[in-house]
Parts: sequence; C-alpha cells; structure tokens
Amino acid sequence: MYTVKEAALITGLTEHAVRYYTDKGLVPSVQRNKNNIRMFDEESINWLYGAKCLKQTGMPIKVIKMYVDLCLEGDSTVQERCALMMEYREAALTQLEDAKRRVDHLEQKAAQYQAILEQRAPDTTNPANWHKIEKQV
Repeated sequence: MYTVKEAALITGLTEHAVRYYTDKGLVPSVQRNKNNIRMFDEESINWLYGAKCLKQTGMPIKVIKMYVDLCLEGDSTVQERCALMMEYREAALTQLEDAKRRVDHLEQKAAQYQAILEQRAPDTTNPANWHKIEKQV
C-alpha cells in the first residue's frame, strides 16, 4: 500500500492532484486506513495513471469521472467508452490543425523578421509605425 506522497512519486502527479483525483471519484479503489489516510494499492495506482493520461488529452474531470463510471460497469460499456475516446480524438485533431496553423504563421513571421534583420525588407511588423507605411503607399 502506498501513501499519497508515494502514489504521487510513482505516477508523476503532484500530491495535490492525487488528492483531487481521489476526491472527484477517479480512483474508486482507494482505501483509507484507521486514521482515515488515503492508501493506494496497485489498482489505485492504475486508476491514477489512467486519469493522468486522460487529463493530458484535454478531457475534463467531469468526463473522466463518466469514463471511470463506465469502466466500473464492465465490458458492456466498451462501445460507449470507445465513442467517448473517438469524440476526444476528433477534438484533439482539431486542436492539432489549429496548432499547425499557428506554427505556420509563426514561421512566416520568423522569415519576415529574418528579412528585416538582413535589411532585405522594411520593418512592417510594428503597429506603432504603420501610419508611416500607409503614407508611403
């Protein structure tokens, strides 16, 4: 059995996150000793890892709790769990496309700044100077 501190070290979560996840019902197998201190067995550690992984996907705690509840219902919920993962997969793909567009924009800006630094182009990046540029056009 592991304490909160040990569970945090094992999973790479903070102690606060371990407590928070247990308080939110994401670790159904967590136990308490006679002093009401949380104690974690291997199954509890697995639930913590699972919650951590899902949280890293951007899944909200409320949805992770729904996923945990579905897992506890057993194999009959595999289709629902799969649908949940597919939904968040689509959201992640959308975020990835948005991130790619941001990177493309930043690469264009970096090239623009490089041209300015090499004096191949005027500095049109500073909004404070745009009024000067408009007069030149």
